[in-house]
Amino acid sequence: MAVRAVRGAVQLERDEAGHMDEQVGALLTAILERNGLTADDLISIWFTATPDLHSDFPAAAARKLGIVDVPLICAQELDIEGAMPRVVRILAHVESDRPRSDVAHVYLGAAAALRKDIAQ
Repeated sequence: MAVRAVRGAVQLERDEAGHMDEQVGALLTAILERNGLTADDLISIWFTATPDLHSDFPAAAARKLGIVDVPLICAQELDIEGAMPRVVRILAHVESDRPRSDVAHVYLGAAAALRKDIAQ
């Protein structure tokens, strides 16, 4: 079994904890489903949030989905002028037999504009 990295992002409409839980939960669910993964396949997940998000930790959404025994960490994105606001990004390390070229990176809604080259 190989270790693969799966990327994803979502832009929030507003900085509100419940909304963040909903959107980050949807992103994580989509990443798992589109790659045929379960929580047991997860090694670790890095979450980043743009500096304008303060309402909650994005990793809290993973815990609410039942991902409780996987190491999670949150960090702040660089504050780059002109960058898309209110974005949560994910970098998940997983165990998978999929070739790297078959990994589905998931960019929901407006965040698809961030990586048109790999967005599914």
